Amino acid sequence: MALIGALGLGGAYWWNRGREAATAPALQTQRVVRGDIEQQVTALAVVQPKTYVDVGTQVSGLLRKIHVEIGDEVKKDLLLAEIDPTVYQTRVLGDEAQLDNLKAQLAQQNAQLDLDRLRNDRAQKLLASKSGSQDAADATDATVRIGEAKVDALKAQIKQTQATLEGDLANLGYTKIFAPMDGTVVSIDAREGGTLNANMTAPVILRISDLDTMQVKAQVAEADIPKVKVGMEVYFTTLGMPDRRFTAKVVQILPTPETINDVVLYSVLIDVTNTERLLMTSMSAQVFFRLGSASDVLVVPVAAARPLARGRSGEDRSLAMVRVMEDGAVVEKRVRLGLANRTHVEVREGLKEGDEVVTTADVPRSTLRMPPPGMMR
Repeated sequence: MALIGALGLGGAYWWNRGREAATAPALQTQRVVRGDIEQQVTALAVVQPKTYVDVGTQVSGLLRKIHVEIGDEVKKDLLLAEIDPTVYQTRVLGDEAQLDNLKAQLAQQNAQLDLDRLRNDRAQKLLASKSGSQDAADATDATVRIGEAKVDALKAQIKQTQATLEGDLANLGYTKIFAPMDGTVVSIDAREGGTLNANMTAPVILRISDLDTMQVKAQVAEADIPKVKVGMEVYFTTLGMPDRRFTAKVVQILPTPETINDVVLYSVLIDVTNTERLLMTSMSAQVFFRLGSASDVLVVPVAAARPLARGRSGEDRSLAMVRVMEDGAVVEKRVRLGLANRTHVEVREGLKEGDEVVTTADVPRSTLRMPPPGMMR
């Protein structure tokens, strides 16, 4: 009876092992190979000109003429547009006439003052020789002081009118709008014949951009922003040119984040030369920040490595366990990892080229062979 029981138990054991092997998923493996690996942070971005100016007007009026079109290359101080100057020319003419009138009044008052001073001198001499009265001397003296005050008042009015004239001359000059920089006309927001009102805000007529240098504004998640540094090398691709890599460097990390859908994102600015004019305004880009790279190293799929560190301080985060096929069984080995990307990870210690690693998450116990105790320490 004992023999029959033992045979029964053995049969049940092997039946369970066979059922486990039959129901277990097939193991997926890959060879350890040599290759190149690059660790990076990725982010979405938008391309904009680094330098641009919205050209507006400081005066109100009818937009008489626009001398450029979208796409035109312009140089600094080129005439771009003209506003009807009639109102401002009239103001300038009125100021000039008022100024001439005040200058004529000043000349008249200076002549009268000279005469009053002569009369006052004679009255003072007569008073000194006791040939004239005190009242006459006081009256001529007061007349001189009144004349001097009138001269000062006219001079002040002349200064005020001169300032008004200079302001109106400036406004008259603003009716001609010149290019503030070299660049390309990328948009025109006003139309000839339209009325521009500059009383509240300066209306924008057109935009000039320097398309030779573009700026890529990347949105980096808060978990990755500590890894990004100014001066770091980056490359990016655009939606329309996925096979073309544009290389550049990080020039600035803006300290104030934006929160989009409860995700905190920091803006990273990247300047790139655009002499070929391949990059255009508002293009979408995917940016790759290079954290490190290695050539001709052992690499395995990310799914094959299970890190040992659990987030506790002081733990070596480079250690991991890898399952390797040896003589038809799965053996766990401790390895030291290096650089990693989304698909592969570098193995610095513990494996050799050609080893067959298991990438399946669940491995049947029937095929798992524990490593020697020394390997588990």
